[in-house]
Amino acid sequence: MRKADARAEYTYGIRQKYQRAKKKDKSELLDEYVMVTGYHRKHAMAILSGQFKPKKGRIRRWRGRTYTDEDKRTLLQLAGWFDEIGSKRLRASLDQELDRLRASGHVQTSEESFERLKRMSPATMDRLRAGQGCLKRKARGGTKPGSLLKKQIPVRTFAGWSDKKVGFIEMDLVQHDGGNPSGFFGCTLHMTDVCSGWCEPIAVENKAQKRVFDALKKVRLRLPFPLLGVDSDNGAEFINAEMLAYCQQEKLTFTRGRVGHKNDNPFIEQKNWSVVRCLVGYGRFDTSLQIALLNKLYDKYRLFSNFFLPVTKLVDKQRIGSQVKKTYDKPKTPFLRLLESPDVSQINKQRLANTYANLDVVTLKNEIDALIDKLKPSPLR
Repeated sequence: MRKADARAEYTYGIRQKYQRAKKKDKSELLDEYVMVTGYHRKHAMAILSGQFKPKKGRIRRWRGRTYTDEDKRTLLQLAGWFDEIGSKRLRASLDQELDRLRASGHVQTSEESFERLKRMSPATMDRLRAGQGCLKRKARGGTKPGSLLKKQIPVRTFAGWSDKKVGFIEMDLVQHDGGNPSGFFGCTLHMTDVCSGWCEPIAVENKAQKRVFDALKKVRLRLPFPLLGVDSDNGAEFINAEMLAYCQQEKLTFTRGRVGHKNDNPFIEQKNWSVVRCLVGYGRFDTSLQIALLNKLYDKYRLFSNFFLPVTKLVDKQRIGSQVKKTYDKPKTPFLRLLESPDVSQINKQRLANTYANLDVVTLKNEIDALIDKLKPSPLR
């Protein structure tokens, strides 16, 4: 018999005697009950008289504090260095970078606190980071349709694309018009690899077809993998004869999404927010100096996001009634995903590893913050 069951049986028996006994006998029974159970005399009296009614359900007892204020301060500092990403992704980043940050002297905390940070779960991080939210902004779009060659460019279907193979990218143009689409203003040509999550932003002075096309060729030269296919929306900057001829000449798969279906390009649409909008906002950038600063900023941020910010990939999706259950893999940086990919050559993998060895996440983040401080939007007219 369990100890709790024995105590309950004993309490039931003595309670029956207590409620029928005289005053003198009650005192003796109470003394015996207190001695056996160790309860306070007033509490024991309430139990035996029937006044105490135990609460049903799980008893919640106070648990000693595991993580200290020092742990929280260091965690918030680390979260700031990693762009305030979610705790599951932050945990993956710390698994990769925490020892390097300690060795370089950026993390200066006690040995005990450092060990606690190494084993801290994402759920605990969420509790310690409560209230450290990210400002949400309203999105706007300004895609002008390019219908002249639309019939010659097939709508993307998953039969012609391989999401498991590196080299197929989605691309989009993000406007920096500040809410006023008149006149000339800068744009960001943003590209992301569907398989690895590797992203490449580059600023252009306007959305002219020639400038966008030149930026695409420039980005292709710095990709750490061969380009196999591109997928875009229906904007005229992409749907044009020059782009179509280039893709046919280079034997690149060129596809487009359906008109009015932004979910046909989900990977780049999500990156437009997390990379471009969270980085530079919705201000207007329409001068050559601003475009040059944007490209300096992107040169730093592409290294920061690709080498230090983990991404998750959808591995399974099941519909259960009216709900959809999605399963994601373990968060990994695009850099690590490329190292694991058989589609990337050993030469490119070695170049990536050499680049990573010369990077410092805190120094890179400070340089990014300094460039953001210099980048001032144009006043609205």
